[in-house]
Amino acid sequence: MTTTTPFADIKTKQQKVWSSGDYGRIAWLTVPLAETLCGIVDPRPGAKVLDVATGTGHVAITAARRFCDVTGIDYVPALIAAARRRAQAEDLDIDFREADAENLPFAENSFDYVLSAIGVMFTADHQLAADELVRVCRPGGRIGLANWTPTGFVGELLKTVTRHVPPPPGALPPTRWGTEETVTELLGGRVTGLTFTTATARQRFPSAEFFADFFITHYGPTYAAAQRLDEQGRATFRADLVDLGNRANVAADGTLATDWEYRVAVATKA
Repeated sequence: MTTTTPFADIKTKQQKVWSSGDYGRIAWLTVPLAETLCGIVDPRPGAKVLDVATGTGHVAITAARRFCDVTGIDYVPALIAAARRRAQAEDLDIDFREADAENLPFAENSFDYVLSAIGVMFTADHQLAADELVRVCRPGGRIGLANWTPTGFVGELLKTVTRHVPPPPGALPPTRWGTEETVTELLGGRVTGLTFTTATARQRFPSAEFFADFFITHYGPTYAAAQRLDEQGRATFRADLVDLGNRANVAADGTLATDWEYRVAVATKA
């Protein structure tokens, strides 16, 4: 008998969002998060590493450059295809697969390191996704996550999206994963030594207007939101994104520079 969960419809909608736009044009902005995550977790050469919700493969590629045995999964086929092309360009042997972060196709205790950078935070069922992270990590292995914070720039960007286009009923804010309280609750007593590090990645654009247009054109959440709005609604949405950029701008040379805050959580499976 086939059963469904309250999050099944939300997951379907989210997958369509991340399949829209052109995330590959956005993904390069988040390379620093993968580098920071792997730098903190420090996976040893030869270890088995799983990158959950790999996107275009940043964490997987970073771990493979450290001579790890790496697998990366994502539920968007186009992103997996992009990740494979990137790995092939560097002659990196990475096993990229199309799979669901809430239903990982691996046995218990399969990996030494289970990692995700701004990936698992966008699942529908947060607890189920966290349970899967713990399940496939071996005892004594490490789980490492990098997630946008609710109060950082991307957190404010996502709030701007929801003000204009409300999320599906029952959808959980992805930036919950960027708080110590939520990650502690999600991983529960199954891990030890849980630590948190807050960091920022500075992103630069020619202008706030360029930033707004770039994200409306390419970033799944902003692209999908704009597509649901009428002409006036899109104009107002764009104006709010421009305002967000200007308010966060730390550049003094006429360009846009914003600091994107994220939180890294690392724990050992008990």
